[in-house]
Order: sequence, then structure tokens, then C-alpha cells
Amino acid sequence: MKKSSLFICGIILLAVLMVSCHKGRNKLVNSWKITAVEAKIPLSDSLKSAILANGMLTFTKDGHVTGFLQREITDGTYALTKGGKSLVIKDETGTPYPCESIITEDKLILDSKEMKITLDKI
Repeated sequence: MKKSSLFICGIILLAVLMVSCHKGRNKLVNSWKITAVEAKIPLSDSLKSAILANGMLTFTKDGHVTGFLQREITDGTYALTKGGKSLVIKDETGTPYPCESIITEDKLILDSKEMKITLDKI
């Protein structure tokens, strides 16, 4: 009897976790334009200008991302964890870009060691 109760509680917990992670992903799936860059390490004016001019990310439901962050991402992937508070973007070579994320209906804030980037939903 105890094992079946424990099993049911485990299934319920797993379902809650999946739904909570899925909600964050649903908010993220869209195209986003970079509107602000706050450098935490020295960043050249030309790179900052390039990021602001070209910066855009498009996230899909199947976990793929394309766009321009610090450089072009043509076939990247992403993982959203901790209830949408942690985002890791990997470019096509597998280089990870981990950051803390804040996702609202129309804003996305990515905070990494190098910079804090604000994106607006397109």
C-alpha cells in the first residue's frame, strides 16, 4: 500500500514539474529583438553596436534557436530549467552560453557573466 501511494505521489510530482517547465518554454517560443546591452566586462563599441543592430533570437517549441547573439547562430539548441530561470543556449558547435533568464509576456532578460541583454518580443 505504501509503495503504490509513493508511486502515485511521484507521478503527480513529475507531472507538476513538466507542466511548470513547459509554461516557461511556451513564453520563450517566439522571436525576440535585442534592445539593450549592459556589458559586465570590457566590450568594444563595434561589437555592442553589432549586437544591437543584428541581435535577434528565434526559439522554437522543439528546442532549437537561431539568430544573432554575440555571433550568428544558425542551428543552435536551448534548454530552459529551474522553472524558466535558467537558460542555456548552445550554438551549432556545441558552445554553451549559460545565463539566468527572466521571461515575461513581452520581455526577455538574459543575464550572463559577460553581459545583461534585454530583448523585446517581435
